[in-house]
Amino acid sequence: MRDASRLSVAPMMDWTDRHCRYLHRLMSRHTLLYTEMVTAPAVLHGDRERLLGFDPAEQPVALQLGGADPAQLAQAARIGADLGYCEINLNCGCPSDRVQSGRFGAVLMEEPQLVANCVAAMRDAVDVPVTVKCRIGVDDQDPHQVLPDFLARVSSAGIDHFAIHARKAWLQGLSPKENRDIPPLDYDLVLQMKGLFPHLTIAINGGITSLAQAERLLAQGLDGVMIGRAAYHTPSDILLQADARIFGDDTTPRSAEEVVHLMLPYIDAHLSAGGRLGQITRHMLGLFQGRPGARGWRRHLSENAHQDGADTQVVLAALDHVTRQAA
Repeated sequence: MRDASRLSVAPMMDWTDRHCRYLHRLMSRHTLLYTEMVTAPAVLHGDRERLLGFDPAEQPVALQLGGADPAQLAQAARIGADLGYCEINLNCGCPSDRVQSGRFGAVLMEEPQLVANCVAAMRDAVDVPVTVKCRIGVDDQDPHQVLPDFLARVSSAGIDHFAIHARKAWLQGLSPKENRDIPPLDYDLVLQMKGLFPHLTIAINGGITSLAQAERLLAQGLDGVMIGRAAYHTPSDILLQADARIFGDDTTPRSAEEVVHLMLPYIDAHLSAGGRLGQITRHMLGLFQGRPGARGWRRHLSENAHQDGADTQVVLAALDHVTRQAA
């Protein structure tokens, strides 16, 4: 069995929903996919089918939880594991104001013992792996001091897998969007952590835009690479070749056109259940990025997918913009 954590698509709020994950799974059989972050209270008290429902075809898929209460997180983790998620991940990296006010996300970098207590409770509650996604530090913290202490204290609770976003999060003064771009990346620090903690599985996240870059980081000794926006906006560049280049699978990769046709039955089922076309096609806009006809594909979907009665014929008409250019 291949180690799915060698390459993963990062959990991204408003992006990595179940439709996005179904699309990405058609493009790569092995890449680990993550849900959007779901708070533990929402899992316990919200609409679980809406928040946590997924198609078994999405596997391997991991659930990312947000929270800071060990008992709540343990209950939420158990629910996620019972639903079939292959991994439960604790978010210690999101810098949004809403997350800070709830005392979870990146602010937890300031409370490593609380994180250790949380993951210990989660680990006791489930049989699937419990993992942590974190930053290298927040605000005025010195990452060279904070990150090794965080990893040591949290891993002492029995956690051996960390995905590290190689940027600080500035909780004061930067927006969540700015926190994805402005703080400088420090890949060398994450590589140093692998040297300090060789027994831990360490994946790197932040600013990775190509498979070639992912391959270089893996060759330097890291255990995994997590790609975010590039996997979403240019999925064909990242995911269609991932199985061969990252996982050593010699199966002939699908083309983007094949992926579109394979999405059609899924779209029909979604529409039959009362869903809208645009809920799915918004994740498909980047499928042909950089190819002739890509602009026509995006424009046709953007202008027509939200119309009343829009169905798979809209998708096929959009695809025609690409196939005409290729002829």
